[in-house]
Amino acid sequence: MPYLREILLGVTILIGIGLLVLLIVGWRGRASHQRGFPALPTTPPLETAAELPGKYVATTAAGDPYDRIAAGGLGFRGAATASVHDAGIFIRRRGERELWIPRDALIGVDRATWTIDRAVERDGLSLIRWRLGDRELDTYLRLDAPRAFEAALAERELIAS
Repeated sequence: MPYLREILLGVTILIGIGLLVLLIVGWRGRASHQRGFPALPTTPPLETAAELPGKYVATTAAGDPYDRIAAGGLGFRGAATASVHDAGIFIRRRGERELWIPRDALIGVDRATWTIDRAVERDGLSLIRWRLGDRELDTYLRLDAPRAFEAALAERELIAS
């Protein structure tokens, strides 16, 4: 069996390539399934506000933390900053499209411990529930200062204090 190592390596590479192809097909299927997803709101001119650093974790269908939204560039996790304005919440995501949640689309803000592919300490995620067209969504952020975010929301009366 002088070639057993090479055969096993070849099989492992083929399995890896097969899994990669399945991931790509699955992601494209999710994106095409969400093809009719409404366009994200455009960001209006904003006044200067403190930016709170953290991570954008995911946006899912409201109440279903397993149903990740891939449409509109919402499918990828990454570094982000959130800022609170009188007109709504602005989330700037590094390398991705910015996300604007207008005041009139905001349903509420809460805390969460987990969402798809992410679990943290108790109440370690900020959960923003909002409306986009006729869909309700949950956007999850892992902010460095979640209490400052909630204080800014209460100060601007976007949530009850």
